[in-house]
Amino acid sequence: MTENEKKPSAASAFENSAMTMRDAMRPQMTRDLALTARQKMVDGQVRTSDVTDIRILDAMLALPREEFVPDAKRALAYLDLDLDVSASGAVKRFLIKPALTAKLLQAAELTDSDQVLIVGAATGYAAALAAKLAWKVTAIESDPALSAKATEILGKLGLGGNVTVRTAEAAAGDPAAAPFNTIILNGATEVLPKALFEQLKDGGRLLGVFAVNRPSRAAIVTRSHGDFGHRILFDAAAPVLPGLERLPAFVF
Repeated sequence: MTENEKKPSAASAFENSAMTMRDAMRPQMTRDLALTARQKMVDGQVRTSDVTDIRILDAMLALPREEFVPDAKRALAYLDLDLDVSASGAVKRFLIKPALTAKLLQAAELTDSDQVLIVGAATGYAAALAAKLAWKVTAIESDPALSAKATEILGKLGLGGNVTVRTAEAAAGDPAAAPFNTIILNGATEVLPKALFEQLKDGGRLLGVFAVNRPSRAAIVTRSHGDFGHRILFDAAAPVLPGLERLPAFVF
């Protein structure tokens, strides 16, 4: 065996050392990139959409949105889009745009004594945000795989004690945990979700994107002494939640 075969070259040793250093630094670099993207999302999408509630801004800066999306889509986590987080072959499910989530939460005016229902929770991002603002959060999701994923992620982030995730159809809500101070639709509805209205406490409010008519708009429905008042908040669009689609018209 020659001397060159016994010892790695200085260049080879340096390259191996650099690769080891890069591998060690990669998690920190990834975290730094995510923090930068999160700050840009809040500054460029959320603040510019007239969201001024510092509690919501702080919650969005603190929560790693990339944890709520599939690994292959982490680079898209902070973009201004409705991000498909569906399991393969499943009905399409989305994390709705960050600015819309923030505006709905701001309009809800959550307090630390509120009991909240998130309808169509997907992987749990909206529920996680609500958990930082309210007392107790229930999140329902029709896809069992996604509700299990939401439970896993929320537990990993230390929010498992604040959020209860259940598999349930959007239109059904969660009568066993009702009544709620606030119900938030994590998506749009093409029908009036009357069963959800009935799960509001007196003085409670339901918020979401209503696509019953065109154009679709975000609105708030408030319960008062058995009556329901409906107020438009702003123009908005979001994917329709499974189970809240308009029934197809009958054609002779």
